[in-house]
Amino acid sequence: MKNLLVAQSGGPTAAINATVAGVVSCAQSSGMVDTVYGAINGIEGVLEERFVNLGETLCGSQQISLLMQTPAAALGSCRFKLKDLKKDASQFEKIIEVFRRHEIRYFIYIGGNDSMDTVDKLSAYCTQQGIDDIHVIGAPKTIDNDLVGTDHCPGFGSAAKYIAATFAELERDCHVYTTKAVTIVEVMGRNAGWLTAASALARVNGGDGPSLIYLCESVFDTERFLADVREQLQKKDSVVVAISEGIHDTQGHYISEQVQSGALDQFGHSYIAGSAKVLEELVRTRIGCKVRSIELNLMQRCAGHIASATDLNESRMLGMKACQCAIEGNSGLMASVERISDNPYRVRYMAVPVCDVSNAEKKVPMEWITPDGHDVTEEMMVYLQPLILGEPEVQYQNGIPLHLFLY
Repeated sequence: MKNLLVAQSGGPTAAINATVAGVVSCAQSSGMVDTVYGAINGIEGVLEERFVNLGETLCGSQQISLLMQTPAAALGSCRFKLKDLKKDASQFEKIIEVFRRHEIRYFIYIGGNDSMDTVDKLSAYCTQQGIDDIHVIGAPKTIDNDLVGTDHCPGFGSAAKYIAATFAELERDCHVYTTKAVTIVEVMGRNAGWLTAASALARVNGGDGPSLIYLCESVFDTERFLADVREQLQKKDSVVVAISEGIHDTQGHYISEQVQSGALDQFGHSYIAGSAKVLEELVRTRIGCKVRSIELNLMQRCAGHIASATDLNESRMLGMKACQCAIEGNSGLMASVERISDNPYRVRYMAVPVCDVSNAEKKVPMEWITPDGHDVTEEMMVYLQPLILGEPEVQYQNGIPLHLFLY
C-alpha cells in the first residue's frame, strides 16, 4: 500500500483548504496513491493518530468545490514545535512508527515558517536514518506573505483583497462627516508589512484609500506620526491610517508593548496586537480630535466570502505540485510560485529546498516604501494587483455561504 497523509498547521487562511483540494485531486488521479488521509490538528494529530479518510469524505467535484470555498483549516490546525532533533529524536521516531502503521509513503504539510521547519526536520531525520521510502513535502501558506522561495503565499491574495475592500469601504464611511477625525486601522503583520501595504489597493477604483500607511519594516517614530497626522488634518476632515501590528521604535520595541503583558507563545513570538489602541490614545491626548482605532483581527484571514479567485486557483495548483513532488520520490522540498510576468500576469509552479525556507522571513523591500515612510510605491502596487483578481462562484444556503466540515 502507498498511502498519502496531508495536514495543516499555523494560522488558517481563506485558501488553505484549496491546497488540500489540490493534494487530494492529484493523489486520486495519479493512480499511485491507495488512500488519502487527513491528520486532524496538524503534526499533533499525526503523533496522536487522529486521521480522517479524505477519499471517502471528498468523493466528488461538488465536495471539492465546497472545500475550496470553506475558510480556515478544515482539518484543524496546531502550533506545535518539534523537539531539537540533535537532542531528542523521540517525536520523529514516533511519527515514522505512525507512518509505518498506516502505510503512509507520502506526507504533505501545509503551513508557514514554523511548519516548514517541521518539514525540514522530518525530512532531515529520514535522510539521517536512511529512510528513503517516505517522502515529506511542504506546501506554503500564510497571509503574512513572508515565506522566502516563493513569489507570494497562498492565503495572502484573499486576505489582501479583504483588506483592500475594507479600507475602500471605511474610507467612504469616514468621508461623510465634516468633523475632523482620525481612524487608525491595525492590520496583521509581525515583521513583514505585506498585508498593510495591500490597503493601498483601496485606491485602484478612484477612492482615496488610507491617507497614511506605516509598515513594520520601517522604524516607527511617534513624533513623526503625529506630525504626519496633523499635516493630513490640514488637508482633509477625515484621515484613515493603516498600520502593521508589528510597528516598532528604534530600539526594536513593539509599539503595542505598552498595552501587552510580554507573554510569548511556544515559538517564542510576542503577542503584539494593540498598536492601534496605543496610537488612538496618543492622538486623543496630543492632537485632541475625534479618533477611533480598529483592529481587523481574524476577519482578515477567514473572509472566504470575498476570496480572490486567483489565490484559490493558485493554492490548489500548489497542492497538486506538492503531491506530484512526493509521488515522484522527492523529499525536503516546498512547492512554490515563480512569477514570469506582471502584465499579463503569468506564473509557473516550482519546488525549492525547504531548508532554504524554514526559519527565514521575506520582508517588504525598503525601495517599495516611499522615502517619507508612510506610503508604498508603484512597484508595490504592480506586485499586489494581480493577486486579488477574480471572484469565485460561492455556493449559498439559507442566505450565507455554504461550508464543508471534514470531521
